[in-house]
This record gives sequence, structure tokens and C-alpha cells, in this order.
Amino acid sequence: MTQTPEEQAHTFIRQTVSEHPVVLFMKGVPDQPGCGFSATVVQILDHLGVDFAGVNVLQSDALRQGIKSYSDWPTIPQLYVNGEFVGGCDIIREMYASGELKTLLNEQGLLAA
Repeated sequence: MTQTPEEQAHTFIRQTVSEHPVVLFMKGVPDQPGCGFSATVVQILDHLGVDFAGVNVLQSDALRQGIKSYSDWPTIPQLYVNGEFVGGCDIIREMYASGELKTLLNEQGLLAA
């Protein structure tokens, strides 16, 4: 049975978040973010020294739409930690400012000591 483009996107997303502890679905790639929001989250993750996989949602329209329906979240970027959706740019920025993001990543064993 063939999957719809959305189902294919959801399968790809599920596989990606299960293979990588920290995944950022973003516009562009970490070295060249395609929007300011993606750039902000990349800077925060880099500042914390987190090893993360960046997935460019602009590579496919099905993926760009699929990530929104997968998480039930309307905007990109989207950060996943150990398979769980954490949030978009505003939430990540607030969590970073309050120290909550560092605590979460520490508790998950994802920050170098």
C-alpha cells in the first residue's frame, strides 16, 4: 500500500527523531539558516554546545507541511529532544533565557559536562 506524501513525511520525521537525540526541523541548514527564526535556534543550540541534526524542510513541500501536522504546531523551526517536540523559536528562546533548556538537555544527558 502506497503512502500519501504526508504519511511519507511523517514516517521520515518519526525515523529522524528516533535516530538523533536532538533534531531541529528548520528552513535551511545549520551552516546557512534560511530564516531568522531558524538562525536564532541554531545560535542557541551552538551556544549550549549541543550536537544536533538539522533537517531542511525547504527540500520538500510534503516535509514542510508534514512537520506541521506531525507536531500539530504551525511554525518552523521545530526542536525535538529524544523524540519529543519541545517547541518553536519563541519557546526555545524563552526556555534558553530561563535556563530551562539547558536543564532539559542536561537531564537528558545531551550536554558535555
